[in-house]
Amino acid sequence: MTSPKTATLRGGLIQMALKADTDNDPEVIRQAMIEAHIPLIEQAGEAGVQVLCFQEVFTQPYFCPSQDEKWYDSAEPIPNGPTTQLMQTYAAKYEMVIVVPIYERDDVTGIYYNTAAVIDADGSYLGKYRKTHIPQVAGFWEKFFFKPGKSDWPVFQTQYCKLGVYICYDRHFPEGWRALALNGAEYIVNPSATVAGLSEYLWKLEQPASAAANGCWIGAINRVGREQPWDIGEFYGQSYFVNPRGQIEKEASRDQDELIIHDMDMGMVKDVRNKWQFFRDRRPDTYSVLTRSE
Repeated sequence: MTSPKTATLRGGLIQMALKADTDNDPEVIRQAMIEAHIPLIEQAGEAGVQVLCFQEVFTQPYFCPSQDEKWYDSAEPIPNGPTTQLMQTYAAKYEMVIVVPIYERDDVTGIYYNTAAVIDADGSYLGKYRKTHIPQVAGFWEKFFFKPGKSDWPVFQTQYCKLGVYICYDRHFPEGWRALALNGAEYIVNPSATVAGLSEYLWKLEQPASAAANGCWIGAINRVGREQPWDIGEFYGQSYFVNPRGQIEKEASRDQDELIIHDMDMGMVKDVRNKWQFFRDRRPDTYSVLTRSE
């Protein structure tokens, strides 16, 4: 087993198109997406990937162009739901950390969240991050489906690295990247579902800038293809790894189901933070305007 101070971290990102018609029951769609992911999960494990992440709500379509209560049935409890438990078996089998972004139904309250479960390399459940920033704009009616999370910026001490999670629309808010980095994150994954024409220009701008500003690695994951009947645009893939200098080192295709694997030099985190000293030179005593509620 590699130590927590791994000099090189092997990451994997999986992007994928929807594998079942949206007229189907959500459980049918879940099964089809799981079936399509398993060969790539196994490929990642056999290639020695240490941290693997999927796209946002990876077992379902991006159903937020609708306001159809049908999709509530796709939500699962975490960690006691079938998808999280299945991924625990793969994590243990391959000694691979897996980040599992799914639609969550809270066991106690019945409230719904856009969530990512984090499973360590021994198959143990480490915890979850609930998406903090929830959009409510044309084609992205997420407030109908998701309550904003209040996760207090958890950083997960996995067997290989200190790992943070930020989900899709979160990436437009620099405060969360900074909070995760200040809590110790060396590598942050951002599972997403984003389409051409809305934010494609920002896709390769915001996350490299955030990686450089916080001296950390970022793995950005997007889905691919078009999803009917909503067809809000092309999910343009191009998942990538960006280093703490803000340079994209490995990128996936625009339109193919794909696993990309990349070896990240984790020594670069310390090197960049030492050189720039952004954390030292912060002035939180002058930032009170950032905590105003209006």
